[in-house]
Amino acid sequence: MNIEELSGLPAGAVDHFRREGIEELYPPQAEAVEAGATDGENLVAAVPTASGKTMIAALSMLSSIERGGKALYIVPLRALASEKKEAFEAYEEFGVTVGVTTGNYESTSDWLATKDIVVATSEKVDSLVRNGADWLSELTCVVSDEVHLIDDRNRGPTLEVTLAKLRKLNPGMQQVALSATVGNADEIADWLDAALIDTDWRPIDLRMGVHYGNALNFDDGSTREVPIQGSEKQEAALVRDIVREGGSSLVFVNSRRNAEAAAGRLGGVVKPELTGDERAELADLADEIRDDSDTETSTDLADCVERGAAFHHAGLSSTQRSIVEEAFRDRLLKVISATPTLAAGVNTPARRVIVRDWRRFDPSAGGMAPLDVLEVHQMMGRAGRPGLDPYGEAVLLAKSHDESQELFDRYIWADPEPVRSKLAAEPALRTHVLATIASGFARTREGLLEFLEATLYASQSSEAGRLETVTDTVLEYLESNDFIEREARSASDSSSDSPRERDDHGAFTTAAALEGGGRDEDLEATSLGHTVSRLYLDPMSAAEIVHGLEDADERPTALGLYQLVSRTPDMYELYLRSGDDEQYGELFYEREAELLGAAPSEFEEERFEDWLAALKTGKLLEDWADETDEERITDRYQIGPGDLRGKVDTAEWLLGAAESLAAEIDSEWTVAVREARARVEHGVGEELLELVSVGGVGRKRARRLHDAGIEEPADLRTADKSVVLGALKGKKTAENILENAGREDPSMDGIEPSASDAADGTTGSDGTDDGTAEATEAEPDDSQASLGDF
Repeated sequence: MNIEELSGLPAGAVDHFRREGIEELYPPQAEAVEAGATDGENLVAAVPTASGKTMIAALSMLSSIERGGKALYIVPLRALASEKKEAFEAYEEFGVTVGVTTGNYESTSDWLATKDIVVATSEKVDSLVRNGADWLSELTCVVSDEVHLIDDRNRGPTLEVTLAKLRKLNPGMQQVALSATVGNADEIADWLDAALIDTDWRPIDLRMGVHYGNALNFDDGSTREVPIQGSEKQEAALVRDIVREGGSSLVFVNSRRNAEAAAGRLGGVVKPELTGDERAELADLADEIRDDSDTETSTDLADCVERGAAFHHAGLSSTQRSIVEEAFRDRLLKVISATPTLAAGVNTPARRVIVRDWRRFDPSAGGMAPLDVLEVHQMMGRAGRPGLDPYGEAVLLAKSHDESQELFDRYIWADPEPVRSKLAAEPALRTHVLATIASGFARTREGLLEFLEATLYASQSSEAGRLETVTDTVLEYLESNDFIEREARSASDSSSDSPRERDDHGAFTTAAALEGGGRDEDLEATSLGHTVSRLYLDPMSAAEIVHGLEDADERPTALGLYQLVSRTPDMYELYLRSGDDEQYGELFYEREAELLGAAPSEFEEERFEDWLAALKTGKLLEDWADETDEERITDRYQIGPGDLRGKVDTAEWLLGAAESLAAEIDSEWTVAVREARARVEHGVGEELLELVSVGGVGRKRARRLHDAGIEEPADLRTADKSVVLGALKGKKTAENILENAGREDPSMDGIEPSASDAADGTTGSDGTDDGTAEATEAEPDDSQASLGDF
């Protein structure tokens, strides 16, 4: 189908696509248009990576906007949200406005009401529904990207319930679901009442094969010789081979440690192939990475990058991940060794993808277990970029002839597994049942069950009564923790046909939401339940926090509060490593009086280990709040800078929620919680909290100012400028901070630093702190649910 044949789009859209080099639609895109993408029809597009799914979404959204509507694009990861926003912002040249929202789960993001396209994570959309964002009722087109992640036990239930709520809120809206090729795309299409576009078409050929001995054997019967030199590893030979051809490689491994080790080795393979200009550019990138963080992980990554290689995993900071991804897309970096985080949809194609590790440790299996076919195909789908690569290659590695045949049978010839809903797991259901009641989508038990019948789980379940049984268990839990109230209702009670309105909590009161009859119960969220839902907390996290605060006989310490939030399901606590049980067992007995709530007996091994793991996590947060250097913390706890920032961000969020809960239950410890939250947010002692409120003053600068006798913002307005400059080093930095503090004349012209008051510390060439966390507002991997990924 020629681009000129498209109709129903905003004026200027076709010209824009033509300028982008699009003259003709790919076959899956043309099929989507023929199935009604531009006419408001529901669609499920199950097509391979790089086969034009985003264009299908764009045509659907733009045509909906042209008809006077509003579109929502749901993504699983924050990184994907930023990527899609940049892509859609190009439409602003013909008048389409775009906004993105991924954080702050208590906000309704009302400013997005004026945007034509909104990009958001599924968790953020869920929170918008809970908080009663009015503009959601204006949606006419909702696109869910990577919808096969409904199969993910962490993210899946949120996406599934959110789609069900949006459908109930806007019965006539267009639904477009984008997916990798899965084994049961027809089931997803039936659930969404959608037409199905299911194809394996790709714009460039993808050859899948296995490397064994000195040869690559492909699924089309062809062979490519890739000899191994001496004792080198297979992936080294494969990377060298493709780099010399002008391509790049992705190597997927099963752990962070393996990713880092592989990148170190592969840097030695790639470096001789680099040009002088490439080496210079890579050296600059390495400096950026070192400036971002002063940790061992950052140093190791920078060393790899200088040689044209990199590793990628959830332990990197968001800045480091962005640097690596962009340099790889520009083909400046020649190889990335990665954990599966990179296969989750971020645009990082390579000419050759090498799946080195097809097994991963699985605690439930008690050892190493094969990866799912869908996951391996997702990795393989990264191979080949249209316009840059003449082909894509996806390679598995075998050590024997038998293993080679096994890999062909297990992955190359196999179809991906079907997507299965994970909603009926109790941890997922307790969160979404409370939110469904609090937001007014169900006001009776019968109405709740009817709502849940609209989910994918209900359409797939063959276990009669399973959903009802789990739902009743969850209702009992919510009632016992004072999150909901239940009252039996008679068979004669029925819902009214009153128009939809919102109550004081922002809940919907519609006829559809007030369904009952038969043996039934009225369900109503308590004030505490409404607060928990609005805060986007797992009810079990809220119960843990509430009980901990209620049990406190004296003002809680920071460690006590940090350990408390670390015990919640919303915090991925640190693992106990070898020797940790003894170390943190001793810490437990030393500081037991500070910990909130009753500790389990040490004879309850599993529960006591969880308690110590939470104590370890709480101690990390205390170290951060006590201004311990980032490098020392990451070394002490054997984590990456991204892990540290993720823990800090999660703790800040949970302590903010704890402050709201403390106010809700009239706790006398609200101020203590607020101070603990502020300390972990900024990574400072109590005496620095006022200083870090000044723009540009972070933990390191605040400490140097305090040591120089400047203890509060008012002091910055009157202090000797030479003392300020001595503490802050760079003149530009000092001027900005003085201006932010309200100093009448912030100029540092002619001022020399007071050497006697200058504290030790290294600075960058621009006068900013080297490796300070204060300049970087890092966010978790992809929402609260994804902080501990891989």
